[in-house]
Amino acid sequence: MIRRSFTLIIGLILVFALAACGSSSTGGEGTGAKGTLIFADAGFDSLSFHNAVAQTIVEGGYGYETDIMPGSTPATLEGLANGDIDIYMEIWTDNVIDQYSAMLEDGSVVEMGSNYADNAQGLYVPTYVIEGDADRGIEPVAPDLKTVADLEKYWELFKDPEDPNKGRIVGAIPGWAVDEIITVKVETYGLDEQYNIFRPGSGPALDTSIAKAYQSGEPWVGYYWEPTWIMGMYDMTLLEEPEYTQEGWNDGYSTAFPSVDVTIAMNSETHEETPEVAEFLTKFSSSNQLANEALAYMQDNDATAEEAAIWFLQEKEEIWSEWVPTEVADKVKAAIQ
Repeated sequence: MIRRSFTLIIGLILVFALAACGSSSTGGEGTGAKGTLIFADAGFDSLSFHNAVAQTIVEGGYGYETDIMPGSTPATLEGLANGDIDIYMEIWTDNVIDQYSAMLEDGSVVEMGSNYADNAQGLYVPTYVIEGDADRGIEPVAPDLKTVADLEKYWELFKDPEDPNKGRIVGAIPGWAVDEIITVKVETYGLDEQYNIFRPGSGPALDTSIAKAYQSGEPWVGYYWEPTWIMGMYDMTLLEEPEYTQEGWNDGYSTAFPSVDVTIAMNSETHEETPEVAEFLTKFSSSNQLANEALAYMQDNDATAEEAAIWFLQEKEEIWSEWVPTEVADKVKAAIQ
């Protein structure tokens, strides 16, 4: 629930004493007249950006102070349910379906709506591999490459430097659940005959492999996901797979990855206490493309999430001004000048 600092006015001396000691507190207690709203921070960039956008609007437009509470996804969801956290801007529902469903069912959490549902993941290639890039003098080398299955005839284009008799698919990070999925997919499509899977040791190593190939104009094929700064900065094409079905997914992951509905939720008591903020959050709506662009801005300008939020609010007024009343939008615009 929203935290408030309660001041018992018993004479001027007590007022000053409480003001002095009540201005700093832990556990989410606020210093502003309306209190402090706590946002969940599970440690990924798109959530940090969406937090910063919502925080700037809530602070500048509605007069609340805000803060974040970091933690793992399960821990922050628990914090949302028990009232230590007020607002969660990105819940990847399919990844936490049991915990999330239980919270909605017991009424401790209220879903505000979908932040975005057009996220994607799978095997990508730089678009210039298929279409070329006239500005960079790159000719298309695989104009008929459209699907994951098509990779069978293009293995020589993606030769493994450590095993030139096979191609190389850059896979996920060892230990990630998707590593097993990609491994099985490669076998399901019969690509294990032509390709080795190379597993980078870390997320930055995976990013570097894409950036290095892209900047050199070289062919690259591998696993990635969006929204991310990589997808905002580089023109990449997701190779097609059959449309997702549960039956096909259970049969060797022989379909596209399912898109996950990324929702916004509030603690139920906060929802009751701050109806104007709740109304704003029901209208908050982002997209994969928008998040990619914002994350690329952060990467390209070495910007913080807060700086990217200001950039977004200044450059994309036509989007966010639809989320709030005119008088709130005016306050936000004045606050970010």
